[in-house]
Amino acid sequence: MIDPLFWLGLSILLVATSLTAVLVAAIPALQELARAARSAEKLFDTLSRELPPTLDAIRMTGLEITDLTDDVSEGVKSAGQVVKQVDQSLDSAKKQAQNLQVGTRSVFVGIKAAWKNFTRQKPARRTVERLPINEKPPLTLREREALRQENRRTKAEAYRTEDGFNEAASWETNFEDEDLLSKSIASDDWYNQD
Repeated sequence: MIDPLFWLGLSILLVATSLTAVLVAAIPALQELARAARSAEKLFDTLSRELPPTLDAIRMTGLEITDLTDDVSEGVKSAGQVVKQVDQSLDSAKKQAQNLQVGTRSVFVGIKAAWKNFTRQKPARRTVERLPINEKPPLTLREREALRQENRRTKAEAYRTEDGFNEAASWETNFEDEDLLSKSIASDDWYNQD
């Protein structure tokens, strides 16, 4: 039989050969790993140098954007206030224009009414020819009653539907004449009593 030491030596030799093959195959991988570690170290160094100023610049940019946003919002508020003031001034100007228009219309209507009143013809009234008090003969009681009866109208005559405006105007003048006549009679009576 074969000696066990031979088998032990052969297995150790095979293990050593396989370890050598593994090490020979791992050397390029380890070299690549070392290069990657060096690149990562350079990257981290660059990041540690460049990242804080970049982050500061980003933070400053954010603060500037916040300030600009505040300025823009203040500008929008002031523009809104200006728009409100312009709107209020337009409303007040509109109210003043309406008041001016109403005032102008009132003035024109007043002038027109005054002109119509000024240029209209005065109605001709009958004047009662009066005699001087001492020359007028006194009326007797019968004459006074007869004058009153002539000047009085019945209700049917006063409220006729076919009567026009002219008849109503003549009725008013008749009424005024009656008043003047009764006043003159009363003054004659007073004069005659003395």
